[in-house]
Amino acid sequence: MIIIPARLASTRFANKILADIGGIPMFIKTAKLASKCDEVAIACDDEAIAQIATKFGIKAIMTSKEHNSGTDRINEAAKKLNLNSDDIVINLQADEPFFEEKNLIKFKDFTTQRIKDGAFMTSCLKFTSYEEAKNPNLVKVITDKDDYAIYFSRSLIPYPRSRCDLYKAHIGIYGYSVDTLARFCSLTTKELENIEKLEQLRALSSGKNIAMLEINSSSIGIDTIEDLQAAANKFGFTSTLLR
Repeated sequence: MIIIPARLASTRFANKILADIGGIPMFIKTAKLASKCDEVAIACDDEAIAQIATKFGIKAIMTSKEHNSGTDRINEAAKKLNLNSDDIVINLQADEPFFEEKNLIKFKDFTTQRIKDGAFMTSCLKFTSYEEAKNPNLVKVITDKDDYAIYFSRSLIPYPRSRCDLYKAHIGIYGYSVDTLARFCSLTTKELENIEKLEQLRALSSGKNIAMLEINSSSIGIDTIEDLQAAANKFGFTSTLLR
């Protein structure tokens, strides 16, 4: 199942999940994409968001406003949906309305296999340029020889003391079983997570492994109004926020 966390508050882009993408709220466009691949639910913290989801025929689960991360919100939704402990849950961020259907299917299959093989959770990466990697809103990841994540950061990693032209950019999608999702949310190692504001660091700090899938993707995650403009230029849609 794909669960999309849809928190209304956002520090960098106010109410960004409602951003107009060609006449459709961003989180709805993301959900419609996801619904081509699996059953979808929106995990939200505001009744207005639930009403919009229902209007578009998307299942909405109300969750607490007190959650500090999207994964904690998804865990509550999974419990309310009475999913089995070995069911696979895909956490697709509401700000990824252009994540390709083929890559979502590929990631679901990857997660199913890697969780079965013993991975704690999964995520995605793609290669990006040095110039793009300098943007702190673009999270970088380094991996080991078996494609497990070593660290995620908003800073440049590795630091280019010598020439480094390509970086691994993290894509905001995660996979777990219902069981490992619950175990993630019980972890208390939040020091690095709180510093970088990257929830996946909670797992790494506890010695849990994150299997990374490399994909080719032209998707743009919408973190800022500048990202929205870049996406509009690239994918050719209009938005009332850009007029």
